Amino acid sequence: GKWHMGVNCKTRHDHCHHPLNHGFDYFYGMPFTLVNECQDTDDPELAKSLQETYWFYTQMIILAVFTLVIGKLANLFPVKWKIIICLAICGLLHFISWFSSYGFTKYWNCILMRNHDITEQPMNLQKTTSNMLKEAITFIERNKHRPFLLFVSLLHVHTPLITTEKFQGRSRHGLYGDNVEEMDWMVGRLLDVIDKKDLKNTTFIYFASDHGGFLEAHRGNSQLGGWNGLYKGGKGMGGWEGGIRVPGVVRWPGVLPAGTVIDEPTSLMDIFPTVVQLAGGAVPQDRVLDGHTLLPLLQGTEQHSRHEFLFHYCGVFLHAVRWHQKDSGTIWKAHYATPVFQPEASGACFKRGICPCFGDGVAHHDPPLLFNLSQDPSEANPLSADTEPLFDTVMRRIRRAVEEHHKTLTPVPQQLSPYNNIWKPWLQPCCGMFPFCWCHEEKNKA
Repeated sequence: GKWHMGVNCKTRHDHCHHPLNHGFDYFYGMPFTLVNECQDTDDPELAKSLQETYWFYTQMIILAVFTLVIGKLANLFPVKWKIIICLAICGLLHFISWFSSYGFTKYWNCILMRNHDITEQPMNLQKTTSNMLKEAITFIERNKHRPFLLFVSLLHVHTPLITTEKFQGRSRHGLYGDNVEEMDWMVGRLLDVIDKKDLKNTTFIYFASDHGGFLEAHRGNSQLGGWNGLYKGGKGMGGWEGGIRVPGVVRWPGVLPAGTVIDEPTSLMDIFPTVVQLAGGAVPQDRVLDGHTLLPLLQGTEQHSRHEFLFHYCGVFLHAVRWHQKDSGTIWKAHYATPVFQPEASGACFKRGICPCFGDGVAHHDPPLLFNLSQDPSEANPLSADTEPLFDTVMRRIRRAVEEHHKTLTPVPQQLSPYNNIWKPWLQPCCGMFPFCWCHEEKNKA
């Protein structure tokens, strides 16, 4: 399914970020993300968010190069031609990125790969659902006689909500509901295969979402990004519950009791140590792991999540901290920063399209906004020292936890820096002669 963790580092074929370089033995899916450009909709998504940025940087770099050249020729200040040339090349890359966002995105971003090979560029969205499902089923059949790990990251439920004709109009909740129903059907097909291959009682299945509903996703009056119920905020908003609180559904007949509801905060980071324990291995001891195995909680040998604190980031910025107080069971959450909603009372960043992590689009709070999630899950009533007797005690404990957490962090290169976000033609996966990247698996076979 969708990987979206990068592909190459220095050359078009080094595959440093590819799944096969990170523990997986087989990969079939989309290495990048799904955007509106993939189906030629009228409202380009990636282009809309990047075009202004690319054009701004292009203008600034051109101005800087022009100033340096004039200064160099007039002997106003010493500067090496090498620096000017490098800056000019950088400006050219920004210009190409701006220009390419008006038409090439579909061919360069919307691709399917099998292992290291591109199978479709651009991908055929009408067949993507059946292709993904067929690959997953084939994988199960191929590995049914031995232990296996199958990670399926569906393109559902994600804008632009690619839904096959069979499921269009099936739901009372518009295109989003149709997409959810098709996803449900796909999961059901996979579970049927598990059952028919007599793997039901020996297979641990975990189903979850990576974030809450995307509130800013609209087309006219239609909501395309889901609904977060009573929880505030949504996808890409740092710490608000609507963006990070999602259900997790587990199935393992004969091992885990059916119908059990566990109301404890866990994390997708818990999948790794859980899988390691299931495989009979041991997690690495040479680093701090943020996840904890879920098995004691699922099997009932432990009643509380091992996560006393959860740290909620937006990019590299710590926006909120959750404290699951063991002695009382109370769950507190402190917000150090929150996105500035546009319009103010809308509950989302509609003018920007997605909330930023820093800058003028973020409000910083000192003292932090504190909520008692046990009594106020909607985060509607921030507490203060006047309204909550434990305010100072709670804030001191959270502050100490943040200090301890920071000691466990190791600085790493910023992969989401402006330089790393800019499109680099020499890293572009391409089936054919760049920039005319085009191929189709069936025609290749023919």
